[in-house]
Amino acid sequence: MAFWSEDFKTGLADPKRKFRFSVSFSNIATAEGGPLLWYAKTAAKPGFTISETMHEYLNHKFYYPGRTEWDTVDITVVDPGDPDMSATLSDIVRQAGYAPPTDAFDLESMAKSGATSALGNVIISQLDESGNPIETWTLWNAFVTALKFGDLDYSSDELSEITITLRYDWARLETASDSKHAVAVTPRNQFFTP
Repeated sequence: MAFWSEDFKTGLADPKRKFRFSVSFSNIATAEGGPLLWYAKTAAKPGFTISETMHEYLNHKFYYPGRTEWDTVDITVVDPGDPDMSATLSDIVRQAGYAPPTDAFDLESMAKSGATSALGNVIISQLDESGNPIETWTLWNAFVTALKFGDLDYSSDELSEITITLRYDWARLETASDSKHAVAVTPRNQFFTP
């Protein structure tokens, strides 16, 4: 019952907090040259759904687990101007293979290899009070499926935002206690590996 303790001097950990997180895309450099998106505003953690198959026999129904499908992840960032995220994200989509056609012989199209390498590794970390990662999600083979560049409004003085939707094949979770037990979520539905 550490969360409800009255004595935090004993070294009990705080519960995880929503505002302590970081997001990084290895192929998007910040003004300081690193991959950390210091202008991230919100980030959804990965999640998945397991389909089910039903078999009927007489007046009974039996259910069996099916395939695992990972949900998309939405990340909202503030457009800091430097780097210009609108231009940077548009460039990532171009590197993935998309370009408006210039004539009838423009046959280039998107490819997964270009889409995943343009974005690079996507890492979402939840942090403790000292800034150390206590939960790190790595999205494998992530690519952009939607970009929403926000809206403009004369009556608002809020910061401009961009919402990025990512699709990925699977996610890997590493926790602060991985030194005791490696925790991995893989396509083979293995959750704990020694």
